[in-house]
Formats: sequence, C-alpha cells, structure tokens
Amino acid sequence: MENNGRRGFMGKAFGAVAAVGAVGSLVAMKKTWDPLPSVKAAGFTTLDMSIYTEGEMVTEKWRGKPIFVLKKSAEVMKNEKGKPDAEARNIKVGNDNFMVAIGLCTHLGCIPAFRKDSNDFKCACHGGEFDASGLVQQVPPPRGFDIPPFKIDGNTLVLGEAGPEWQAMKDNGVTL
Repeated sequence: MENNGRRGFMGKAFGAVAAVGAVGSLVAMKKTWDPLPSVKAAGFTTLDMSIYTEGEMVTEKWRGKPIFVLKKSAEVMKNEKGKPDAEARNIKVGNDNFMVAIGLCTHLGCIPAFRKDSNDFKCACHGGEFDASGLVQQVPPPRGFDIPPFKIDGNTLVLGEAGPEWQAMKDNGVTL
C-alpha cells in the first residue's frame, strides 16, 4: 500500500515537471515564429506629410508596393463636396487633405497613371479609371484603390500601423 502512495506522488511530480518543460518548449518555439524586430520595422514607412505639394501626385513605396500620395487642391475638394464616398476616403493631416492609396488597379494589379490635367488615374491595361479620391469612375475595377493601414502622428503618416482613422475607414467599408 505504501508503494502505491509513493508511485502516485512520483507520477504527479514527474507530470508537473513534464508540464513545465512542455510550456517552456512552447514559449521558445513561439519566439522562433515571431518576426525579428528588423522585419517588423521593415513593415512600417513614415511619410512627412508637410513636404508634399498641392496637386502633385507622388509615388512612395511600402512593403514593395507603390503608394500614391496626392495632396488635394481646393478644386479637388470643391468637386468632392457633397459626395460622401469621396469625403470618407480623405485623410486629413493638419489642415490638409490627402488621398493615400496602394497604387494598384483593383482589377488585375496594374499601376494606373495619374493625369494631372483631369485629376484622375487611368489604368492602361483595361481602361479602368479612378478619381482623385481613388474611387472607380470607369470599370472594370471592382472597387476603389485600397488604402493601406496608417496612423497619423502629428504631421507624419505611419504606413503599416492601423491607427484609429484607418480602423474607422475599415469599419465603415471604405477600405478592405
């Protein structure tokens, strides 16, 4: 009878040690799966929004993708007035309004060209057109330009970090 008690205690002790070892192994394995800090940092791009010129479209790069940045002119803002879909896509930094979007046509991934004279984008692949807000004006694109996750920090836009402004756009169906 005494042996059974000792075996029961030893079995429980061995089980406890094995459980601690298993948890330690799982924590170590998870750390190897997490991206390195250098990889995480590569996922963010910071843009100083104070350097952009009104009406001039600039292509930046984030995670290997073209990012269209357009500081909207008063004329563009006037044309968008009363258009809720266009107004919902505005990214306001300070007193300025921007269109910031992944510069790939949502039809087949071509890179549309900006036409400054008409303040819109034309995709040469299949004739799709987008306005200065990134909304589809002529099909075949199924939806407007996608807006990358962003966070506004003063005059800086941090691409790759989902801030409250981007989360609100996503929650309201403005972007995927």
